[in-house]
Amino acid sequence: MGFTMVWVGWEWDVLGDDQIELYAPKLAGVSGKVMAQIIVNARSTAQSLGDRALQAYPAAEGDATLTVRDSMDGARTSIDRSQFKFSADGSKIEYAAGFIPGKIYELVYEAKDATVVGLGPAAVRDYISYMKSRNEVRRAIAFGNSQSGRFLRTYLYDGFNADEQGRRVFEGVWANVSGAGRGDFNYRFAQPSRSDGNYPIVMFPFTDDNQSDGSRTDGLLAKAKKDNVVPKIFYTNSSIEYWGRDAALIHMSIDGKKDVDTSANTRIYYMTGAPHGPNGQVVRNNTQNLANPLDYRLIMRALLPALTEWVIEGKEPPASKVPRLDQDSLVSLNALAFPKIPGVRLPQEPNTPFRFDFGPEFLSKGVASVWPPSHNEPYAVRLPQTDADGNEIAGIRLPDQKVPLATYTGWNLRDSKIGGENMRLPLIGSLIPFARTKAEREKSGDPRLSIEERYSSEQDYLRRVEAAARALAGERYMLEQDIPLAVEKAKTRWDFVQRGTN
Repeated sequence: MGFTMVWVGWEWDVLGDDQIELYAPKLAGVSGKVMAQIIVNARSTAQSLGDRALQAYPAAEGDATLTVRDSMDGARTSIDRSQFKFSADGSKIEYAAGFIPGKIYELVYEAKDATVVGLGPAAVRDYISYMKSRNEVRRAIAFGNSQSGRFLRTYLYDGFNADEQGRRVFEGVWANVSGAGRGDFNYRFAQPSRSDGNYPIVMFPFTDDNQSDGSRTDGLLAKAKKDNVVPKIFYTNSSIEYWGRDAALIHMSIDGKKDVDTSANTRIYYMTGAPHGPNGQVVRNNTQNLANPLDYRLIMRALLPALTEWVIEGKEPPASKVPRLDQDSLVSLNALAFPKIPGVRLPQEPNTPFRFDFGPEFLSKGVASVWPPSHNEPYAVRLPQTDADGNEIAGIRLPDQKVPLATYTGWNLRDSKIGGENMRLPLIGSLIPFARTKAEREKSGDPRLSIEERYSSEQDYLRRVEAAARALAGERYMLEQDIPLAVEKAKTRWDFVQRGTN
């Protein structure tokens, strides 16, 4: 397709000799407060201060506090300082009583030797600018998935799409499954891999164009507009991002009362009912329900040439497709029409984005001094509405939703064996198969029609899948060449469900 693929390391805390990383300088003697959130799935007495065993800021001599709570909105209980200590190198906390699975622990400690993490976006900017200056490439499109998608939203907000000569760096930017998130990427003592809890992840502003939040008026593209370096932008999100990363905020007002249309240079695509990552596995991995296997790459394979043509030729891409307030397809949690499926519980705590206060110098200088942050009134939370099967009704609906064999969700709850069974397990959706027969359905009390009540045969089912795939291809949300692949995936799903594996 004429692409040159380039990877640039921008994250400082990556461990391992075979990883692409940013080798950022450390500022010896610069200290400050850092928070480490700890949630375990098995009891342990020692944990790294770094997220997911990534490199940690070592603890300095000084005060430290450790608290525990049962849920994100639960009350914190303090653990006496005599009950825990740091390892000899300061990279771990040792707690003899043991961290309990499903509990939320927060350690606030004095860290030393700050890393210049803001060189990460500068490295991306400067290398792409360097390639262009040597005529190695004519145009550049940035793609980031999940954390790297949040990185790109932060990159744009912080004004890095203008190089040191004021020239546009990226002509196109595609942030995938990043929701309304930015990230801990350009602050003092930033921890880039942190993605949940009381960290600077989901923070105002959320939309490309300006909105007001009290005395602040700002937009994600304010600096890029000022510098005249706005790229063509795709935001693609799955159902996970509406439940766990507040994706509705990128296309609605912060009070959740009205839709906000995208700017001329932006498209937003909702990949309906899909999981955070398309791994295709139908398993239980510490979850109450089977994992959601929807493969949204069928959509992304069509969007890539659409973005490329938009950047190179100016050809308009397919229209944005998102759930909307004015169409009743974006609603509050208590307005969801999710059916009462036997043995299935609807989560009662989608991620709530609070107005965090990290201290007086956070917004102006990027220095956080209040950990955990204090918070005021939350921003609005809105979720995609479902039909009577529990499948979401808006967005780009894959054949799996148009011709369903199951309910596909953007949430899954923790298995009771790892504790916290009322909490969502991050980034994992659910597959909840339909009953195979009417008799099975009536016996269990499942309100969703069975497979035999929907389709006369496997051939009938696959014909409908092919028709749904052709309709998507006609709208440019799927490639014609991928229609057989969509049918093949549907055949695999049919065989799985008919085996009755739950």
